[in-house]
Amino acid sequence: MLHRSHPHRPPCSPAATSLPARLYLLAWDTTRMRLTGSAHLHHLVRAGALTELAQRGLLVDDDGIATPVDLDTDTGDPVLDGLLELIRESRPRRWRTWVTLRARTTLVAVREQLAAEGCLRAEKRRALKIFPSVDYVLERAEIADTLREEAREALEGPLPAARVGERDAAVVALAAAAGLRTLASARDRARHRQRIEELTERSGAAAPALRRVVREVRTAVAVAAATATAAPAGT
Repeated sequence: MLHRSHPHRPPCSPAATSLPARLYLLAWDTTRMRLTGSAHLHHLVRAGALTELAQRGLLVDDDGIATPVDLDTDTGDPVLDGLLELIRESRPRRWRTWVTLRARTTLVAVREQLAAEGCLRAEKRRALKIFPSVDYVLERAEIADTLREEAREALEGPLPAARVGERDAAVVALAAAAGLRTLASARDRARHRQRIEELTERSGAAAPALRRVVREVRTAVAVAAATATAAPAGT
């Protein structure tokens, strides 16, 4: 059972939400109260975590390899720190590999974090009345609605792309690459193709190397999403 008044529990709010958590919440259809894009959501969430670590300067690009810059620095966010530790302990791999490799571990960590913060409600059940499992239900639909409005404002609003925050720009770039319908339909994504490209550039505005990272991660999540959509059910 969740106790949202717990004094040591961080609040669930758009301002305090990490990029991977924002992408997970953005995937919720708050009208039907269900997740969309679930077949490839773990890839999108992982891409968000990689992008945020790169934006924070904790992962850098070394000839296409995602490389930690410091063995001691962390973010204080359990989802980001968990991924950073995994990358540190693994052999060198390219960004596109990390978008998919063990990506569900990041999704699980995001759900647990959001449940602890009161954004989600964990409901225990037994699959086939035998195996215990947990379902996560959106508890704070207004947070998901706010994030969706902010993302759509970044996509469609009058503010020049160069003035959109880097994290907000990354939300749009990655969600559009994954074909997330809660952000925009396929027709809307096509209509705003140039704007999405501009926001992708904005996501990596801090340095040319970061722009390359964001583009590679965005491409990898698009490929993963297309593959997941085309795969037969149960694969």
